[in-house]
Amino acid sequence: MPKNSKTVKREIDDDEVTESVKDLLSNEDNCEDSFKKSSLTVGDVPQNKEQDVEEGSEEEEEEEEERPAWSSKLQYILAQVGFSVGLGNVWRFPYLCQKNGGGAYLVPYLILLVVIGIPLFFLELAVGQRIRRGSIGVWNYISPRLGGIGFASCLVCFFVALYYNVIIGWSLFYFSQSFQQPLPWHECPLVKNKTNTYVEPECEKSSATTYYWYRVALDISDSISESGGLNWRMTLCLLAAWTMVCLAMMKGIQSSGKVMYFSSLFPYVVLICFLARAFLLKGSVDGIIHMFTPKLEIMLEPKVWREAATQVFFALGLGFGGVIAFSSYNKRDNNCHFDAVLVSFINFFTSVLATLVVFAVLGFKANIMNAKCVEMNSKKIIGFLGKEINPSLIPHHINFSNVSPEDYQQMTNIIQGVMENDYPRLGLDSCDIKEELNKAVQGTGLAFIAFTEAMTHFPASPFWSVMFFLMLVNLGLGSMFGTIQGILTPIVDTFKVKKEYLTVGCCVLAFCIGLLFVQRSGNYFVAMFDDYSATLPLLIVVLLENIAVAWVYGTDKFFEDLKDMLGFTPYRYYYYMWKFITPVLLLGLLVTSLIQMGLSPPSYSAWNQQLAQEQSLSYPPWGLAVCISLVVIAILPVPVVFILRCLNIIDENAGGLSAVSYKKGRIIKDTACRNREEDEDDASLLNAKTPSEAPSPMPANYRKLSRPASHADVMLNGSCNTGYVMPNITDIPDMPESNL
Repeated sequence: MPKNSKTVKREIDDDEVTESVKDLLSNEDNCEDSFKKSSLTVGDVPQNKEQDVEEGSEEEEEEEEERPAWSSKLQYILAQVGFSVGLGNVWRFPYLCQKNGGGAYLVPYLILLVVIGIPLFFLELAVGQRIRRGSIGVWNYISPRLGGIGFASCLVCFFVALYYNVIIGWSLFYFSQSFQQPLPWHECPLVKNKTNTYVEPECEKSSATTYYWYRVALDISDSISESGGLNWRMTLCLLAAWTMVCLAMMKGIQSSGKVMYFSSLFPYVVLICFLARAFLLKGSVDGIIHMFTPKLEIMLEPKVWREAATQVFFALGLGFGGVIAFSSYNKRDNNCHFDAVLVSFINFFTSVLATLVVFAVLGFKANIMNAKCVEMNSKKIIGFLGKEINPSLIPHHINFSNVSPEDYQQMTNIIQGVMENDYPRLGLDSCDIKEELNKAVQGTGLAFIAFTEAMTHFPASPFWSVMFFLMLVNLGLGSMFGTIQGILTPIVDTFKVKKEYLTVGCCVLAFCIGLLFVQRSGNYFVAMFDDYSATLPLLIVVLLENIAVAWVYGTDKFFEDLKDMLGFTPYRYYYYMWKFITPVLLLGLLVTSLIQMGLSPPSYSAWNQQLAQEQSLSYPPWGLAVCISLVVIAILPVPVVFILRCLNIIDENAGGLSAVSYKKGRIIKDTACRNREEDEDDASLLNAKTPSEAPSPMPANYRKLSRPASHADVMLNGSCNTGYVMPNITDIPDMPESNL
């Protein structure tokens, strides 16, 4: 209400006494308790929608009581850790480390984590915690014209959830098959006919674990154009995965929060057990040494920094909306800066721990493969003795019944030095363990082929297989909870849908669409969605988030909000990061990603059954159209909402602060005057305390309407048509005149 409030005149003992509103309010203590406890809410009166805003500490407490909240800080931290620590930490980070210079890769990764990761993670935590809404509500609140950012986040979350749960289904299948001794992928199957028995040719040309993955588990087709029908086993696993997600998310954070205690902590138990076991295996130290041997010349390549930035970006789950959704259930005075730093470094150390485990196990596997190579090539040398190779070239101390890798290297060096030009004709392999360790494997190839093959050589291999795939299931579920929360929370906050029905409907719809990924060609669609549905759209979303806060809303205002929320001013470092550094870096990352996609036309790795190996194929025309559509559809809400807002097709106040209401009465406020008042209000939007929304004085006794306000019930005040819904005179009990 304006400061020059109207005065109220009363006649006492035939004398007129003018008493200002300020004087009336000073006697507030004498009013009834119902007025003291009334809380201010905002909503869109014509649409009968109300939203909570701050009006002092009482309103904050009321809002916090109405919105679900985490039962403890530990539960919240575990939820954020579970969302950010996912399958990528286990099979993507070790691959990048192996490919980009070993231990030297940790340097650019850590630098970019501090420069890009933590500032943007802190930004998302802060806006979610302050505004207490999902991604749609948050960005519509900060800048209505950029409200499409929230819808884009929801679409990306949905696309990712479609194929991410398929990976959980694959893990469930392997988990169910691990209760066997020996493991079913331990050796190649035998084919029997009427005359003889022989090894399956496809398996003999590749390996037992590769054959089991492509032919038994996926029963994969030769190309994306050959659907091949549904794989019924994977269909059942996908159904089980979506059922688990649906049951865990049914009651919101009350149900999913409790699951986090297991799904977030169990992977760490498994990783530590695997690391302890791997150190006891022969050759594990070779893998660890290989990991920490830095290749500094590779670290100077721009591609390494680009891949490190991309990994930082996706490892923390930026842009998905899950971070904002989880933080929106926090208390406003929670120290989200501490949370951002803590979760970011937990994520980093988890990646390092997983990399140690992977390299230790791969070191063990490399020693086994190297020993087989030495044994096979030693037999070749024995066959060449007296013919191609002079027996005198073999050192006397070498025993062909037990040739070590060192002895084999010594023999081949001598033979190569003597024969020179004739040596390649012998067809002897080098059998170098470093070459085996340099074979970069990532994604499903690491989890379902390389790692499973290593586990077949473990003592008590079924136990370790059960633990490993149960860990993958839990890592996947933790990320799925955050992804689904990034869909549900914004929709529930914006459209007031019942959460249980929305959760079931979302999971059923996702399962039906997900049948695309459990065809025989489903693995190719998983790769397509992984490459095109998230990378570019998320980069654009986070870049716009950064611009919306730093430039549209204002970094200075945002810092004031953070000071009000945290009780202290964040480091000035974040000011310069948000305003200058991170937007430039994100724009550079976006441009380089576009250039890379332009230079390498869309293609996918297909399994050739005849050759028993992968080969790169180009997408058919309809496949290219799907790839482009995934990117366009995901980012389409941003320009659409922007254009509709600019053309006033959608009212910028829709769903916003277009009315103010009390619980026991209502201030009716015409939305037409809001635009004029907004120009005069300088207060922070995030503080939700604009002067135009300050309540005017009113009697202590007022009631909540049980029907729409009639003309007689509304007393308009001022040119903006702001008034009070007044109670009927019969509803007000008699009271002394002095308590008016």
